[in-house]
Parts: sequence; C-alpha cells; structure tokens
Amino acid sequence: MILRDWYLGLPARDRRAVTIGAPIGAVLLVAGLVVALAFSVSASRERVARKSADLAWLQSVAPRVQSLPAGVNANEALAVVVDRTAREAGLGQALTGATPRDNGALEVRFEGAQFDAVVAWMTRLQQELGVTIGGAVIDRTEAIGVVNVTLTLSRG
Repeated sequence: MILRDWYLGLPARDRRAVTIGAPIGAVLLVAGLVVALAFSVSASRERVARKSADLAWLQSVAPRVQSLPAGVNANEALAVVVDRTAREAGLGQALTGATPRDNGALEVRFEGAQFDAVVAWMTRLQQELGVTIGGAVIDRTEAIGVVNVTLTLSRG
C-alpha cells in the first residue's frame, strides 16, 4: 500500500503524468525487449545458416581430405622424406645413396638391406606418404633375405 499512498499523495497534474507515462513506459520497455529478442533470433538464424554452409562445404571436401596421404609435408624434400623414413624403418645403414633425377624424381640405392624391411618401407612410402615408385631393381645377395635395391621415386 506504500505505492498507492505515494500515488494518492501526488498533485493531480503529476498523477495524470504517472497514469499516462507508466503504461507508455511499460509499452516502450516491452517493445525494447521484443526488438532485442528479434535481433537476437535474427542473428542466431544467420549464424546457423553460416554454420550450415560451412558444414556443407566440409562435407563436400571430406572425401578429398580423406584421400590425402597422412603425414605428407609438401614442403619437405623427397630426399629428406626418404632419409627420415628409411632410418625409421631400420634401413638407415643400408641406404647408400640418393641421386636426384629429372622431373623431381629421386634414385635411391640400398645395399645389404633386409628384403622384408624394404618392402614394408616401400609400402609406407606409397600408402601413407603419397610417394610413387617409378622403377625398382632388386638384386639378391649371398645372404638369405638380404638384397641390394635401386628405386626411382617421385611425389604423387
């Protein structure tokens, strides 16, 4: 009842201003809330539309991305890739040379390498790193399972 006592204690002119002004203020407040809510909904719809477009684009390029070989660093020279992966495969000691050839190809020579390790390494180069084997010469040695190998390699 304190608010009512305050209102009745106002002069007639002030009561009229409060009587007219309070509903107008309430309407303006509600209108402001509705406009802010509408703006928020509109911004959210635009955001959802952008995210949907991004998702559609990602889905369209996903097959290409999935088909890319894993671990390929396009800036890494083929000779560096060969040296690093040969060492990782335990073929570092057998790697005796890498000679650049035309069109960015690289001729690689292994001597006294374990045949199984060379085959596993070649498979990794092709499947994981996108290296193409253009030619291979594999010569037996006197030791069982040990070979001399010359490969011509190139990128994709």
